[in-house]
Amino acid sequence: MAPMRVLVIGSGAREHALLMALRNDPKVEHLVIAPGNAGTAAVAEQREVDITSGPAVAALARDVAADLVVIGPEVPLVLGVADAVRAAGIACFGPSRDAARIEGSKAFAKDVMAAAGVRTARSEIVDSPADLDAALSRFGPDAGEAAWVVKDDGLAAGKGVVVTPDRAAARAHAAGLLDAGHPVLLESFLDGPELSLFCVVDGDTVVPLLPAQDFKRVGDGDAGPNTGGMGAYAPLPWLSREAAAGIVADIVKPVAAELVRRGSRFAGLLYAGVAMTSTGPAVVEFNCRFGDPETQAVLALLESPLGQLLHAAATGGLSEFGALRWRDSSAVTVVLAAENYPGRPRVGDVIVGAEGEAVLHAGTVLREDGAVVSSGGRVLSVVGVGDDLAAARAAAYRTLGSIRLPGSHFRTDIGLAAAEDKIRI
Repeated sequence: MAPMRVLVIGSGAREHALLMALRNDPKVEHLVIAPGNAGTAAVAEQREVDITSGPAVAALARDVAADLVVIGPEVPLVLGVADAVRAAGIACFGPSRDAARIEGSKAFAKDVMAAAGVRTARSEIVDSPADLDAALSRFGPDAGEAAWVVKDDGLAAGKGVVVTPDRAAARAHAAGLLDAGHPVLLESFLDGPELSLFCVVDGDTVVPLLPAQDFKRVGDGDAGPNTGGMGAYAPLPWLSREAAAGIVADIVKPVAAELVRRGSRFAGLLYAGVAMTSTGPAVVEFNCRFGDPETQAVLALLESPLGQLLHAAATGGLSEFGALRWRDSSAVTVVLAAENYPGRPRVGDVIVGAEGEAVLHAGTVLREDGAVVSSGGRVLSVVGVGDDLAAARAAAYRTLGSIRLPGSHFRTDIGLAAAEDKIRI
């Protein structure tokens, strides 16, 4: 295989993690990121681009002579940016606009799962305020469930979901979505621990990565509102290899095959969010890209060459790639968030101590005087690797202890229950 020039699209810690893993691939000779952040500037050539514009991304890919484009965020994928890159004759890791509907429309995803025979939560779309109260009565505690699950049917950056036993809170969230012109998805509550399983997919070929678990609520003990993700760990000591293989065989492969059958062949990263319920695995959601912050933990353990893996999926050669190799270790990612996140975050503060390969940048920019300052809600992801979860947790929190950002906050319990062997299926 000839040396590759790789263009990564995005600006978060997920993209920083992708760059760090791609840098370790001997076949990757040059890295470019657009638009990137203060941390990625030290790893790759940094360029500006409108990531939602297919023509702009394709033009940049031609300009930097990219052999492979890797699209990180979901928005450009749902808007069809990968199609524009491929139309320009450049290999792209990321699904087409049609295939990305698996994340862009929860109603579409439910239809695909029903056709594929994949178990998921019972659901109902509500698109009129007049129908809301009657629909709420068919879910949640009114229907004998532990809570109402109310979702934005479209993209919401991980923050469009409310899970609550309080009918008034469920109704208020749903009404707010409807008032904004967003259809609402009501779902039955799925019990049991949740996991994220990333799979590199090329049509019918599915190659799973290590399962991970993320933490959506802002506070310790899963308190407070949902966020884009406050931390993650991998692998999962409470999930057997057989159970993980069952999720691939019974959930991911049938969905990938159904997308092929519909003419919406998926080529990229298919992310299955799964609840290990008392009656077996059930899908919470599908995403069309690497998840953040799980990617930061999973890729810290990957020994196989990432660039070659993604290129194989993008060019139809995934079935020939072979088995993946992993470090016999654990990884924990903890997100350092800005003051007031997940509300409107405080930005513009100087960050001290955010150096080193364990610190992945997200909401950061370089000021003219060279200082690194905060520019978003999730500012940094700190990754710890160790022989087991306890050691990985200790490494991550030790690094966090040396970082200073006024008003910042983070969860102290990422991976703790698993490390203490308190998670049961």
